[in-house]
Amino acid sequence: MASALAIDIGGTKLEAALVDSTGAVLGRRRAPTAGAEAEALFDQLSDLVSPFLGEGGLAVCGVGSGGPMSAGGETVSPLNIPQWRNFPLRERLADLLEIPVAIDNDAKALALGEGWRGAAAGYRNFLAMVVSTGVGGGLVVDGRLLDGDEGNAGHVGHVIVDPEGPPCACGSRGCLEAMASGPSIARQLGYPVEDAPAEVRRRTGQLVGRAVASVVNLLDLPLTVVAGSVALGFGDEFFDAAQKELSRHCGLDFTHGARIVPAGLGSDGPLVGAAAVGWMSLGELVLSS
Repeated sequence: MASALAIDIGGTKLEAALVDSTGAVLGRRRAPTAGAEAEALFDQLSDLVSPFLGEGGLAVCGVGSGGPMSAGGETVSPLNIPQWRNFPLRERLADLLEIPVAIDNDAKALALGEGWRGAAAGYRNFLAMVVSTGVGGGLVVDGRLLDGDEGNAGHVGHVIVDPEGPPCACGSRGCLEAMASGPSIARQLGYPVEDAPAEVRRRTGQLVGRAVASVVNLLDLPLTVVAGSVALGFGDEFFDAAQKELSRHCGLDFTHGARIVPAGLGSDGPLVGAAAVGWMSLGELVLSS
């Protein structure tokens, strides 16, 4: 059976695995995102994927990376990976792997994965979000993943949830990412985000629900699925507060009843999503049309 080499690139970790055409994740490998210079980080990524290069049946490499990025992931500039600015990731991986390489924003990749094998399977309209080291999103509308002008559509992390809030890395203030990401919460608390008290967990969910409501009202979406270490780690307190805030701001006939739920793929989501980016680039159908 043919397989995709799936790579997930985040601010705290790099992860790779083989993912077959059914969405099964095989041979997962992980390493912390390290290396002070751009080339050192790429060397680390090369070491991570090298054990997979001898595998037969590799059809494509799909990558989910933090953004922003240029169209097609030709260059990437993840806000939470400062050593990569306009880094030519697609070309470098293609030279290394000698198979087709497709790259997209990690949250857009998650949207593909959740629409393919996760909590959004069968839905033609939904938002998928990651609330973790950063906050990102991917939008599926009318059965199609939205790209935007340069491939960065869905950056829900930069919806303003508090105009008087803290500064964000994007240059604005009060963005959802500046208030609900793991590092931002840890800075506010002064201790690890995993130890956040109940009121912070609920407040984070409330902020996410507020941002999601704006997107739902704009695009007529019945479902939002949320992944990421912060959201899933905060659990029911987060999701109950998010749903309450979403419902409070969705009073239109077409938005009443919109739901926000945990992503269905769990820790496999980023890799299944990255593989879906690869499979879609080969013309495989991964979303409900």
